[in-house]
Amino acid sequence: MKQRATVLLGSAFVALAALAFAATRVIAADKVDPVADAKAFQNFFFQKFPNVKHEDFVNGPYSMNEDMKRQWQEKEEFPPYEFALDAGKEMFSTPFKNGKTYADCFPNGGIGIRQNYPYFDEKEGKVVTLELALNRCREANGEAPYSYVKDEMASLTAYMAYTSRGKPMDIKIPDDPRALAAYENGKRYFYTRRGQMNFSCASCHVQSPGERIRAETLAPALGILNAMPIYRSEWSGMGTTSRRFVTCNSQTRAVPLEPQSDEYRDVEYFLSYVANGLPISGPGARP
Repeated sequence: MKQRATVLLGSAFVALAALAFAATRVIAADKVDPVADAKAFQNFFFQKFPNVKHEDFVNGPYSMNEDMKRQWQEKEEFPPYEFALDAGKEMFSTPFKNGKTYADCFPNGGIGIRQNYPYFDEKEGKVVTLELALNRCREANGEAPYSYVKDEMASLTAYMAYTSRGKPMDIKIPDDPRALAAYENGKRYFYTRRGQMNFSCASCHVQSPGERIRAETLAPALGILNAMPIYRSEWSGMGTTSRRFVTCNSQTRAVPLEPQSDEYRDVEYFLSYVANGLPISGPGARP
């Protein structure tokens, strides 16, 4: 009850944090400044958790205390996501019916590029995530798309993330009003309260990282996507970024959106951009 009260009664802190965050942004006419946003977002967490090494935020709840960090280190000796890595590597290298592979769809053959996703496609005028790009690759080669919330997509993205481990997140926002609008839309979605519990993404992941709600230790928003996809004990399997967004909405009794909807892609764009410079650590594992 005390833990729940901590979450519910701490909304003032979220409001203050949001105000402080907004105050650091430089806005010229109708244009936001993502660079200033990212600096303020990172500084908020660095100041809130001064004993956490900056690169450790990507380890989610395991960065919040030493006991959990030791659990994570032990888990990494025999990682529960290893089965997904093996499956993803095989899937990635297996030719489609037309003889081509995923490598033909991506820069550098799809190896070591996770840190560049999502990106803004200036021709389409929308955000393209890695999950979306993989399914577009499949469809362009005559294959049926995978579910965005099932094992196949999780395994593919796990392998691609693994080839980028240690590389700093490097998301670009071109000087295009549509890209800035997508970024701002993602930020708005992150801070907007919704559902029966009237929670926003920030309610848990800005206000209360390290706290427990139900059986879950809340991860900090900073670097939260750097570890995706993740193995979760409660799922007994791997989960994609899409699955995590849908699950978060369901847990707060909000209506989930369709995986890879514009809103989910935009919030992934926002969260990835503000984590620029932090290393890719995926695939990850969580309690």
